[in-house]
Amino acid sequence: MGAVRGASEAGAIAQAAGILRSGGLVAFPTETVYGLGADATDDRAVARVFEAKNRPEFNPLIVHVPGADEARLLVEWTGEAQSLAERFWPGPLSLVLPRLPDCPVSRLAGAGLPTLAVRAPRGGTATRLLEETGRPVAAPSANPAGAVSPTRAEHVLDALGEAVDLVLDDGPCAVGIESTVVDLCGERPALLRPGGVPTEEIEALVGPLAIPGDTDAPRSPGRLASHYAPALPLRIDAGGPGPGEALLSFGPVAPPGAAVERNLSPSGDPVEAAAHLFAALHELDRSGCSGIVAMPVPEAGLGRAIMDRLRRAAAPRPLVDPPGRN
Repeated sequence: MGAVRGASEAGAIAQAAGILRSGGLVAFPTETVYGLGADATDDRAVARVFEAKNRPEFNPLIVHVPGADEARLLVEWTGEAQSLAERFWPGPLSLVLPRLPDCPVSRLAGAGLPTLAVRAPRGGTATRLLEETGRPVAAPSANPAGAVSPTRAEHVLDALGEAVDLVLDDGPCAVGIESTVVDLCGERPALLRPGGVPTEEIEALVGPLAIPGDTDAPRSPGRLASHYAPALPLRIDAGGPGPGEALLSFGPVAPPGAAVERNLSPSGDPVEAAAHLFAALHELDRSGCSGIVAMPVPEAGLGRAIMDRLRRAAAPRPLVDPPGRN
């Protein structure tokens, strides 16, 4: 596997699209994180995604399309979906809708559910790749299941190695945190995952969102209790670091005593903090410290998505860690 640094060039896009159409895996940048792409209509290719990530097969994938016209071929499109797509697509918003009876997407991609999560990513490389491929692309984050998401090509190379056929390198991701996921299958839209579109902006368009509890069979990625976790233990504490701990700080004033510190945003800007979150966790995870302590971020705007990721990263780990975490 190699990385193509001129990711937006026509030759690189054509090469990557050819790999996808032939059943291969391509890691590519979106505005949120790097995705591990496979032809969503190819059962074997989708199975390779689950294998490469060591991802539980009950955890559904998000299917990426160039826009609303392509999404309508896969799911039952509603007025609310149209309103949200007109406002936020292309962008970091995924919509969960009922599958059409003739939906060509692999049942494995949707974890066997009667629903499907779809989104149109923002960014020239992602859009051009989807258009060139001509098929829906299933693309979870390009990292081992449960680990810190990748926002740079080197994160993908370090984590997945030869499991990926090609990495399109277009630099760091602008948003740096996964898409917001909204379920439109019920009487009232529900927030399944906070993310790159602030909840307040969505509610201004469709009204208050329901907040369902986590379930054993999630309808969306990012719903598992332990997720986004570094190999080092992580805890959230405004009081500051203990001996040998690294500090993930936020704002102009940070508690002293950290062995290593990385500040998500010295000015206290949650947008800047979201863009830096996963890169900072990757760096602190390799710091040689005994653990990581994270300062809390106010839960407004993208701060809600940041705290969702930090709480899941700090949650008790599964008994068996996925490969590539050590």
